[in-house]
Amino acid sequence: MDNNRHWVGTWTTSPAPSESGVGFNNHTLRMNLRVSIGGDTLKVRLSNAYGNGKLLISSAYVGIRDNGPAIVPDSERKLTFGGSGSATIAAGALVVSDPVKLNVEPLADLSVTFYLPGEIPTGFQITGRYARQTNYISPPGDFSAETVMPVGTITDEWFFVSSIDVLASKETGGVVALGDSLTDANISTHDAYKRWPDQLARRLIARQGGRPLGVMNQGLGGNRILHDLRGDSGLRRFDRDVLAQPGVTHVIVMLGTNDLRNRIAKPEEEVTAKQMISGLCQMALRAQARGIKLFGATLTPFGNETFLPGAWNPVREGHRVAVNNWIRKSGAIDGVVDFDKALRDPECPSQMLPIYDCGDGLHPSDLGYCKMGDAIDLAMFD
Repeated sequence: MDNNRHWVGTWTTSPAPSESGVGFNNHTLRMNLRVSIGGDTLKVRLSNAYGNGKLLISSAYVGIRDNGPAIVPDSERKLTFGGSGSATIAAGALVVSDPVKLNVEPLADLSVTFYLPGEIPTGFQITGRYARQTNYISPPGDFSAETVMPVGTITDEWFFVSSIDVLASKETGGVVALGDSLTDANISTHDAYKRWPDQLARRLIARQGGRPLGVMNQGLGGNRILHDLRGDSGLRRFDRDVLAQPGVTHVIVMLGTNDLRNRIAKPEEEVTAKQMISGLCQMALRAQARGIKLFGATLTPFGNETFLPGAWNPVREGHRVAVNNWIRKSGAIDGVVDFDKALRDPECPSQMLPIYDCGDGLHPSDLGYCKMGDAIDLAMFD
């Protein structure tokens, strides 16, 4: 191990139970992703977090993505796990590959390809979630070593792959973006990398000087601070998705909108600002105990939401405003990212400016997501 370098996450996706209803049997999956920082040595994590049985990976590779289902010739690297070319992942567990040498530029596109020899039925509870990117599933067979993988079907989910770590200089840190669909960039353009963490990564790479930082997007559609929905709540997944990430030095938390919206309409899950603030305080305490700075992101307006009609009301708006005021003024957290100020309509602060609205009153447009990435003061990370 090089004592002048350490492992830092350069890409992540938060494990969650897939809702696609897909199953696999003798298939190869090629999952595509874009890293933040580069490096010459990397590790890949595969997750069986929600599977109800063991998951067999018969062979796996990582390479530089070319176009479509192709990787750049001679860039493929076989992954091993404790020296073995295959791995069995227990239910609820993950596996980390051995380090592999591969020169990866900042903001490069990689492909992680792995062969699933056994049957994985839909009832297995496959770990996967939507990606806003095009990924590939082969016809039956092991095509994991192929430069151009044959395509049986395409998918916009990431299945099983959960992170890429790179060996980076000692001063390199990592920023985790912990959020919901507004961090995961729901309804943004596929394959266009318009998420606000993507924009943050581009800005960090482009700036002159300043501490190098990997960006790890742990946005999870529907996620809430206090109650589970589409996977674990923010409080439940905080250890796994933030504290356990290699090299993490900062976390930006943008959670609470779905707590307010209470889309499954359970009376016992109707929350107040005080309850949400208590949850955010717990995250801050847990991060700060590890020497990680926690930045609170204000909640963006949804006063004219059509995605879930009736989700907004004046009482919930009052709680949103109270949470945002606490984030801005409490001093309990290490910094503020004011997404609300960046996107709201000054003439109607309970709504987004139309130019930043994708059209459903809840999710930003591509321009809105990039505006969010631009609203982050990079000096907070130094």
